[in-house]
Amino acid sequence: MPTMTSVPDRDEVFGQAIPFYRARWLPLLPGPDWWPAELDACPTVAGRPRVDRTTVFGIARRSGTVEGRRHLLTASLVWGAGTRARSVARCARVFAESPPQEIDEHLDAALGVLREEGAVAAYYAFSNGHHIRFLGPAFFTKVLYFAGHEQRAGARRPLILDRFVSLALRAADTGEKWPPGGWTTPRYGRYLSFAHDHARRAGVLPDQMKAALFARGKQLA
Repeated sequence: MPTMTSVPDRDEVFGQAIPFYRARWLPLLPGPDWWPAELDACPTVAGRPRVDRTTVFGIARRSGTVEGRRHLLTASLVWGAGTRARSVARCARVFAESPPQEIDEHLDAALGVLREEGAVAAYYAFSNGHHIRFLGPAFFTKVLYFAGHEQRAGARRPLILDRFVSLALRAADTGEKWPPGGWTTPRYGRYLSFAHDHARRAGVLPDQMKAALFARGKQLA
């Protein structure tokens, strides 16, 4: 692991809550039925609702249906974007650039690959034949992470890969230099192996190891 990397405890990771503004999202969705009701039940802190990982995991349990997959995508984007108008608008381009039926088809196919073949194959699916325009690895790995947390094929749980994790991996002794983006499927597989191996040695969950890498990447940035 990179130096100066501390691993947060499980409750801290699962309780990580991100503020959001419902009013910013609703006009950008294909329809109001893409908004999961669970987000309206989130607690409010300092005047803003906050969604935590546990809530999105609950939404992901409904991803066996068209509506559930739509809600999972929306919740993953909301959790990842925060409150900045520019971030929300950038994430919402997913909905503006593809018809709902096309998004539905790609989500169904890629999450089917996740169930049947595992995280790395699903990463390939989202990167290639089932790519959704403007849904890059930093966000489609969020969808994979939440969808595959409880039900997954293979030995490696899907984890989020973003630029901060990449920065931390570049500083770690992984035997290769990590680029800031454009991560290939084999590279994603090596990241999962690295995170799972270090989590096992430390006696923590892979989610905790990913959170440690993310925190270290933010320091390096």
